[in-house]
Amino acid sequence: MTAKRFQMSRKKISIIAAVLVVVLAVALFVFKPWLLFIDKNVEDQLPAALSSQTSTQSTPSTGDAMERTDKMMAENAAQHRQGTFISHEHQTSGKVDLIVDADGKKKLVLSNLSTSNGPDVHVWLSKGPVVEGQAGWFVAKDHEHFDVAPIKGNQGNQVYTLPDNINFSDWKSVTLWCEAFNVSFGAAELS
Repeated sequence: MTAKRFQMSRKKISIIAAVLVVVLAVALFVFKPWLLFIDKNVEDQLPAALSSQTSTQSTPSTGDAMERTDKMMAENAAQHRQGTFISHEHQTSGKVDLIVDADGKKKLVLSNLSTSNGPDVHVWLSKGPVVEGQAGWFVAKDHEHFDVAPIKGNQGNQVYTLPDNINFSDWKSVTLWCEAFNVSFGAAELS
């Protein structure tokens, strides 16, 4: 009887072990915990339009030049929005700019980005506000958003081309959204 009991226990242990191995494999596949320890640095070339934003704000010496500069500044303001990232689920910092480059292409630019690596993180334009702290972790999912692209990396400078029909003034924020966990890594309010 004890031999049969031992054999039954051994069979149960084998089944339990097999189930645990499958559960562990699925968990590793879904959660990808190793990504927290791996940084992916991206260094896209920043558009010249970013540096020209400051040069157009110099003070002209004549009335006509002032008028032209005021007009250029108004046009640039309509075609340039920016924000600074705050942290949500993961420590996040950096700057975001929405610009129109010299070729007339609309771009979303992440500069000096630093956040955690994670599974399935995307760059979103969002119509939702940026809320600080834990209360802001899930705000973006409750508002209309445009999924720009999967994030290229969690460190550095990144440039994304936007569709021509994107109107910068329609969007309140940029969010780094983790699709796998439905949570914001960080967000930047646009102004």
